Amino acid sequence: MSDPMRPRAALRTAVVWDVLQEALNRRVKAAGREALDVLDTGGGTGKFAVPTARLGHRVTVVDPSPNALFALERRAAEDGVADRVRGVQGDAHGLFDVVERGGYDVVLCHGVLEYVDDPAEGVRNAVDALRPSGTLSLLAAGLGGAVLARALAGHFTEARQALSDPDGRWGEGDPVPRRFTADQLSRLVTATGLEVSAVHGVRIFSDLVPGGLVDTEPGAVEALLKLEAAAAEHPAFQSVAASLHVLAEREAG
Repeated sequence: MSDPMRPRAALRTAVVWDVLQEALNRRVKAAGREALDVLDTGGGTGKFAVPTARLGHRVTVVDPSPNALFALERRAAEDGVADRVRGVQGDAHGLFDVVERGGYDVVLCHGVLEYVDDPAEGVRNAVDALRPSGTLSLLAAGLGGAVLARALAGHFTEARQALSDPDGRWGEGDPVPRRFTADQLSRLVTATGLEVSAVHGVRIFSDLVPGGLVDTEPGAVEALLKLEAAAAEHPAFQSVAASLHVLAEREAG
């Protein structure tokens, strides 16, 4: 199967997409249905929603931005999956004002927890949207990656500030309100009763390698993708990843 998330720009998302595809396939077998109901909270323009719909699944995207939802609609139409993608305006806090509680086989919560007022509530709502058997895909900014990036850029004071700040912020100009460690994300998930099945480091190397090197060296993109995938499950590398991905499952008891 050709992979829609493999171009050069997909260095930032390839690991998550690979894991998500496998999780969708497992959930298809477990559910005994070819098409799943997928909820993408904060799904924006459809970076994951449209490829997921391309696999045949029905995807509901919740996002607070009408501009993002407009772009989602256009992207889904261009990819021929408009009948399988639905966009609704809303956010993680008021999630059940716009979608059904307990109505989804898979819930994506990507790039949401950094911005909500209460990350624990955000995770609870995502989990409450799952059916009795379901899969949660959680992606959030990693603390270690930010510290490493500031240090390598020569901003040592900012790196130390991020390391000591309760929210992992390097200063007033930091555009990310909150960052997490793998343990923090895992605890948020297990507190809801779900079992963490895997943790992955995302963008371990790709944000640090000069773009010119990757673009000009033959085979560099594919080699870097393979390196990212190989390191993703190693805790030592997760601790310095720009983002962290947690996959969790709930099976009907």
